[in-house]
Amino acid sequence: MAENKLINETSPYLLQHAHNPVDWYGWNDEALKKAKDENKPIFLSIGYSSCHWCHVMAHESFENEEVAKFMNKNFVNIKVDREERPDIDDIYQKVSQIATGQGGWPLSIFLTPDQKPFYVGTYFPVLDSYGRPGFGSICRQLSQAWKEKPKDIEKAAENFLEALNKTETIKAPSKLERVILDEAAMNLFQLGDATYGGFGSAPKFPNAANVSFLFHYAKLSGLSKFNEFALKTLNKMATGGIFDQIGGGFHRYSTDSKWLVPHFEKMLYDNALIPVNYAEAYQITKDPFYLDVLQKTLDFVLRDMTSPEGGFYSAYDADSEGVEGKFYVWKKSEIKEILGSDADLFCLFYDVTDGGNWEGNNILCNNLNISTVAFNFGITEEKVKEILKSCSEKLLKVRSARILPGLDDKILVSWNSLMITAFAKGYRVSKNPKYLDASKKCISFIEDNLFENGKLLRTYKNGTAKIDGYLEDYSYFVNALLDVFEIEPESKYLNLALKLGDHLIDHFWDSQNNNFFMTSDDHEQLIIRPKSNYDLSLPSGNSVSALVMLRLYHLSQNQKFLEITTKILESQAQMAAENPFGFGYLLNTLAVYLDKPLEITIINTENSEICEYLLLRYLPNSLIITIQNSNQSQKLSNLPFFSGKIFSDKTVVYVCKNFSCSLPLSDIKEIDSHL
Repeated sequence: MAENKLINETSPYLLQHAHNPVDWYGWNDEALKKAKDENKPIFLSIGYSSCHWCHVMAHESFENEEVAKFMNKNFVNIKVDREERPDIDDIYQKVSQIATGQGGWPLSIFLTPDQKPFYVGTYFPVLDSYGRPGFGSICRQLSQAWKEKPKDIEKAAENFLEALNKTETIKAPSKLERVILDEAAMNLFQLGDATYGGFGSAPKFPNAANVSFLFHYAKLSGLSKFNEFALKTLNKMATGGIFDQIGGGFHRYSTDSKWLVPHFEKMLYDNALIPVNYAEAYQITKDPFYLDVLQKTLDFVLRDMTSPEGGFYSAYDADSEGVEGKFYVWKKSEIKEILGSDADLFCLFYDVTDGGNWEGNNILCNNLNISTVAFNFGITEEKVKEILKSCSEKLLKVRSARILPGLDDKILVSWNSLMITAFAKGYRVSKNPKYLDASKKCISFIEDNLFENGKLLRTYKNGTAKIDGYLEDYSYFVNALLDVFEIEPESKYLNLALKLGDHLIDHFWDSQNNNFFMTSDDHEQLIIRPKSNYDLSLPSGNSVSALVMLRLYHLSQNQKFLEITTKILESQAQMAAENPFGFGYLLNTLAVYLDKPLEITIINTENSEICEYLLLRYLPNSLIITIQNSNQSQKLSNLPFFSGKIFSDKTVVYVCKNFSCSLPLSDIKEIDSHL
C-alpha cells in the first residue's frame, strides 16, 4: 500500500492516515510553501485518534480513490492532530463557530495559501445526504470558485479574519467582589438537571470544574442545595454507564441525559479531572463510596494508561473491531456462563437483562442499594460486596482477553500534569503511596524528556519530544509541581515552579488585554495569536495560570504574581458571572482570591490523627504543606512562607491568613478554632 508524508509523523492520529490515497502533509513549512508556490488552496482536516466521526469521514472520503485523486490535483492537503496543535485547532474552531454556530471534529476547513479560511464545516458525508452537501461536490465547487471567482474567496477570507480578531479582545476590567460568585452560582444552578444531575440535556459531559465550583460556593455561602446538587451529579455518574463499572475510569460523555449510554472513548484528561471531584466529595461527606470511585479511576489509569517510563497515554478509542463499545458491553448469557451461581446477584445489582439496555447488549449500570440486594438474597451487605468484587474481577479478566480499542499512546505535558494533580489529590485522601509515586515519577519523566533549553515541549512518543509548549502545558505543569510540593516540600519542585512562572510572564503575557496568549512570543506565527479563555472539557490556560500565580505569590511573597492573578480575574470576571458554564475553573480561582487562602503548615507528620484531620477536611481555599523532616525545613527556611516555622520533635500546625499566623498548635480543638 502506498504511503504519504504522514508516515514520518509521531502522532497516532496522523499515522492512521499515512496510507490514505490522499497526499497528506503534516502542518509544516514544506506544505505551506507548496500551497504558495503552486497557488493552490489548502484543505485542512483536524481531528484526533479516538474521534468516531473522524474515522467515518476518513473511511468514506479519504480512502476513496476518486475523491483523493481530485483532492491531490486541486488542493494541498494538510492533516492536524488537534491534541498536538491546540493553537491551530483553536483558531479554526472559532472560525467554525462564527460561520455555523458550532464546532467539533473532524473539522474541515478550506484555506487560501496564506492560511486564511474561506469555507468551513465539520463532518461531511462523501455524497449529498441528510440535507448536507457531499464532500466530493464541495471540493469540486470550491476548486471551481478558486479558479473563477478569486475575489469572492478573498472577500470571504477577509470577513472571517476580521470576525476572528474581534473574538480575541477583552471587555473592560470588572471589579472583583463576592456578588460575581453569587450571580455565577445561581446561573449555573439553573442550568442543572434536577433529576439526573449534570448540566443541560443530552449529550451530557462531566464538567468537573463546575462541580468543584458548586462545592466551593456551598462552603462559602453555607447553602446546602449547591452541595446536594453536585453530589447528586457525582452519584448518578458513578452508577451510570459513563463509569466503567468493572474496569474503572470514565468514558468521554453520555449520549443521553441519564448517564447510561456513553460515547465509549476514554480520555486521559477526563480521568484526571473527574477524580478530583470524588476526592472533594469524600472530604465533604466522608462516604467511602466516593473514595472507591476515585481509587477505581486512578487504578485504571495506572493499569491501562501508564507508560513504562512513567508518562500517561492520551486516549482509548470508542471502537474495537470497528464496532463502538464492543469491548465494554455484555450479553446476559455470557455473564451467566462466567459467574455461575453468583450471576443472578450480579445481574440484579448491575441491571443486566436478557434484552439488554443498549442495542441488544448490556451496559453495566447500577440503580440499587447494596442493602436491597442483601435483603433480596437473604445475606449480609458485607457478603454482597464480597460477591460483587469477586464477580467484577472475573469479568474484568475475561474482558481483558478481548480485542482492545485503539490506544493513542502519545504523551502530552498538559494532560499528564492534570494526572499528576489527580494522583496527588488521590494520595491525600487515600494515603496510598502508589499514587504519590505515580505523580513523582511523571514529574521526573517530564523533566528528563520534555525540556529543551529550559523550555517545555508539548508532546512525546517513541523517544521523540517536539512542538513548543503552550500556555496549558506550562500552567498545568506548574500547578502539578505545587500540588506535589504541598505533600512533599522538596525545594526542587518549588524552584522549578517559580522558574516556569517567570517564563510564562516573560513569554506569554499580553499586557494590552491583561491575560495570557496561548502561544509564546517565539512560537510559529499563525494568522492570529490565539487565546484560550473558556473552561470547557479542559480548564483554560488563563484560568489555571490565575490560580498558579496566586499560589506562587503566597509561597514567595513576590508581588508580581499577585498582580497577574488580579489582572486575569478582572479581565474575565464579568463574562464568568454571565456564562458560568464556560468559566468553572476561573470561578474557583476567584473564590480562593476573594476569600484569601488559608496557609496551613504541618510540621512533623508523626501524629497521624492531626494530619488526617486536616487532609481529610474540605478546605478549598487552603495551601496545606506537610513538612516531614528537619532537612526539608532547613532548605525552605529562607522563604517568607516558612519563616519562623521551626521544626519540632512533635507534630505542630501553623495556620496563617492575611499575614498573621497562629502560634504552633498541637491540639485538634485549637486547630479547629483557627480554621
